[in-house]
Amino acid sequence: MPSPALEKLLVLQDRDTRHAGLEAQIASVPREVAFAEQKIAAEKAAIEAARTELKEFETKKKLLETEIALAEQKVAKYRGQQLEVRKNDEYRALGTEIDTTQAAIGGLEEDELKVMFAIDEAKKKFATGEAERKQAIAIHEARIRTLREREGNLRIELQAAQAEVDTARVPVDAPLARVYERLVREGLARPVCVPIRDGKCSGCHMKVSGQVESAARKGDEITNCESCRRMVYWE
Repeated sequence: MPSPALEKLLVLQDRDTRHAGLEAQIASVPREVAFAEQKIAAEKAAIEAARTELKEFETKKKLLETEIALAEQKVAKYRGQQLEVRKNDEYRALGTEIDTTQAAIGGLEEDELKVMFAIDEAKKKFATGEAERKQAIAIHEARIRTLREREGNLRIELQAAQAEVDTARVPVDAPLARVYERLVREGLARPVCVPIRDGKCSGCHMKVSGQVESAARKGDEITNCESCRRMVYWE
C-alpha cells in the first residue's frame, strides 16, 4: 500500500487528471465546430455549384433562342430580297443563303433541344441535391449547437474540478507536489504516479530494478522509474 503521504498525492492526481480531461474536451470543441463549419461550407458550395450549372444551361438556351430568332430574321430578309431581284444569279445566290441559314437554324434547334433536356435534368438534380444538402446542413448546425452547449457545461464542470484540485493539493507534502507538478509540466503522460506490478512500472510497463522496487516497498522517499521517470510506489 502507498504511504499516507503518497495516498494524498494520489487523490490530487485523480482530481488533477479529471481536470486535465475536462480541459482536453473543451480544447477539442473549437476543432469539432470548425470541422462542422467546413462541412456546412462544402454543402453550400455544392448547392451553389448546382445552381450555377442550371443558370449556365438557361443562359445558353436564351442565347440559342436569340441566335435562332436572328437567323429566322435573315431568312425572312433574304426571301423579301428574292422578290425584288431581277437576275437569276442573284436569286439563286439568295436561295443559297436561305438554305445555308435554314440549315444553321436546324443545327441551332438541335442544340436547343439538347440544352432543354439538360435543363430538365439539372433541375431534377438541383431539387433533389438541394433538399439532401440542406438536410445535411441542418444536421451539422444542430451538431454545432450541441457542441456549444457541451462546451458551456464542461466549463462549469471545469470550475468545480479546479476547486477540487485546489482542495486536494493542500494536504500534499510540498516536495511530493513539486515533483508531481514538474513531471506533469514536462509532458509526461498521466498518470505520473503509478504502482509497481509484477516488478514492472505500470506506467511504461518496463521492469524496474531491485533497488527501485526495494525503495518503493519502504515508501519513505520519492522513488522514480529508471525508464520513464514516473513516481512509483509498491502496491
